[in-house]
Order: sequence, then C-alpha cells, then structure tokens
Amino acid sequence: MLKKRRVVVTGLGTVSPIGCTIDKFWSSLLEGKSGVRRLTRFDPTYYTCKIGAEVIDFDPSPYLSAKELKRMDRFVQFAVVSAKLAVLDSRINLDKTDRNRFGVLVGSGIGGLHTVEAEHRQYIALGPEKGPARISPFLIPMLIINMASGQISITMGLKGPNTAVGTACATGNHSIGDAFRIIQRDEADIMVCGGSEAAITVMGFGGFCALRAVSLRNDDPARASRPFDKNRDGFVMGEGCGVVILEELEHALKRNAKIYCEMAGYGMSGDAYHMTAPDPQGDGGVRCMRASLKDAGMKPEDVDYINAHGTSTIYNDKIETLAIKKVFGSHAKKLAVSSTKSVMGHLLGAAGGVEMIACALAIRHSIIPPTINYETPDPDCDLDYVPNKPRHHKIKVAASNALGFGGHNATLIVKKYT
Repeated sequence: MLKKRRVVVTGLGTVSPIGCTIDKFWSSLLEGKSGVRRLTRFDPTYYTCKIGAEVIDFDPSPYLSAKELKRMDRFVQFAVVSAKLAVLDSRINLDKTDRNRFGVLVGSGIGGLHTVEAEHRQYIALGPEKGPARISPFLIPMLIINMASGQISITMGLKGPNTAVGTACATGNHSIGDAFRIIQRDEADIMVCGGSEAAITVMGFGGFCALRAVSLRNDDPARASRPFDKNRDGFVMGEGCGVVILEELEHALKRNAKIYCEMAGYGMSGDAYHMTAPDPQGDGGVRCMRASLKDAGMKPEDVDYINAHGTSTIYNDKIETLAIKKVFGSHAKKLAVSSTKSVMGHLLGAAGGVEMIACALAIRHSIIPPTINYETPDPDCDLDYVPNKPRHHKIKVAASNALGFGGHNATLIVKKYT
C-alpha cells in the first residue's frame, strides 16, 4: 500500500458577509461583528423572515472583466474571486507551476439560482410565444453547480483534476476532504477547494422561510443567529464563498510556502433518516467524527477545538452537542466548541469553506473565535461554547463539522504543522 502524502494549507480566500479579505473576515470574527441585517437584494416586506447575511462590499472588477462577469452567476463570481485571492495569499507563481498538477474542487449547495430566476422572469414577461426564443444560451452553463470549478480552472489555466460537490450544507467540507484525498493519492500537487453559495433570491429565501427553519428575530438582526442559546429560533441564511489552497508538503516546502496548518483527517457518513432533520440520536454525526479521528490516527483527547456546524436551530444544536459528547466522552467538557455562524449566518454550501478558514487562522494565531449572542444556557447544550468573546488558546488540533440536508455529514481535522 502506498504511503499517503502529507497535505498542508498554504492559501486562504473568501468573499463573506463579514469581509471580502482574510484580514477583515478574521477581525470581524474576533470582534463578534455580525454580518446579519435586513435584506437589501429584494424587498422582504411580505416574507416571514426579513433578515439575512448578505455580501455587501463585493467588487469583482479587479479580478474579472465585464464580459466574464456577464457569463457568471453570482455564486461563480464569488468562487473565482475567492480562488484568485487564495492563490495570491499562497504566493504561488503560476508561471513556474505545473498546471497539469494543479486542480480545482469547489462546490455549491444550490448553484445559479439568480440566473434561473432572471431568465424565468423574462420568459413570463414575454409569454409562451416569444419567451423561448429569448432564453439565454448561457442559461445552462451559468446555473450548473460545477461551473464554479470550471470557471476557476479556465480563468487561471489550471488543468489538474477538476470536479464539484453538491451535498447541501456539507458541500464545503466534502470538497476540501475530497481534494485532500486527491493530493494524498498523488493525482495532484495543489488543489483549490471549498464552497460557494449565492441563493438569497426571492425563491431561494422564500423556500427556507417555507421550511420554517429560519430565525424570525426581525427586529434584532445582529442577535438573531444564536447557536446553542436556549432562546434560539432558527438559522440566518447567508451567502459567500470560502476556498483554501491545499498543497503536498514537499511541494510547499520547496517553494518556501507559508503553512497555516496540516490536513490530518476526513470522515463522512450518511444519516439515512430524513430529508431535512438530523437523526435524533446523532448517529450520523457520531460516525462521521469517529471516522475523521480514525483517519487522522488520533484519540478524542487529542482535539482542542471544534468549529461546530452550530446552525442556531433547536434540533441541530441539541443533536450535535449530543453527538460530540458521545464521541469525546469526558473530554467533551474540556473541548472548546464554537459556532462562527453566530457572526456570519449560515452560508449553506459555502459554510465548510469559510469555517475551514476560521480553523486555519485559529491554529495560526492561537485564538478561538467566539459564539456570539450566547446569553441563556440550554440544559441540552452544556458544552463550552466560547461565549461572546474570543479566547487565546494554543490549538494543536481542530475539527470542523458539517451536517447537511439529506443526511450528508463530513468532518475535517487539521493540526498545527510541525
């Protein structure tokens, strides 16, 4: 059996509701500066929920031409810009890199909903006689989920493995985990990987309202996302993108790369239970976390910090807490567990990407980002959630959970590089 190659994180890039640079993203997390506000992309007056975590300071013009922008849905624009920022952060010289060994794996939970809705509105306005002739030839290539990876590859000439993942809220973690495996198997030396989402549209947002899964704290947006707090009433929908550069260790060392952390483990599981609800015993999350520990060759007590899925819904937070206690036993009470969704909302398919960035920065800077809006303890959620303020703490090992609709679960483990 071939020895698995070591893989490190050497670049970070994000477009998020709390900042479109890594520095702004990180400072907002540590300050607990919420990205949740009343929606501006459309009038939410007649929606039960009127708040979300929108990206408001996104300017793609330095990275994409006007022609390119017209042929990319918003989620693809987020992905391409984030990927270019991550490559810049990694200081990779593309002209001196074998692009046949540089791949892309960026997914999305929903894909090009903006494009679908815009084209459908035009069809309805023109009617069944004239509408079909006016459907854009770019409709399909703009809406499909894999176009985030495709356009990153095209704009940067990356010719290595190129694929995409669509596993709802677990997309980002699965993308990074699968890219990790690709490098381990010696099928690439570098991968751009993560997730992108831009589904705050009249239908996308309306669909989550219809599910009754979102917070109705419309009069207090900044305090609406409150994972693990007893008075939580639902998640806050967000948008954005998070990607990381994964690189084979020796390849990174040869070019004297900055190393944020090392990939250590990846676990997956399926609940086989319900379309949207988690298994009430946390079985899927338990098996997923245990699989990641086994892959990393670690014991539960080796983990210092968990970036929880922590959506701020009644059942998810309760069941994730239960799963953590089952996996980590007595060590669960010694773990720091925080949810960065408290600050930036739930970015759906992009969540795992931005949360991996948070883990990488937490290890690098020895600071754990807080769970803000934590005011009233819930007896069912009785772990250390790093309430309201960041905590200086040396982190050797961090784990990140992602638990998606359809029962898709993925856990990533990263460790300090030594």
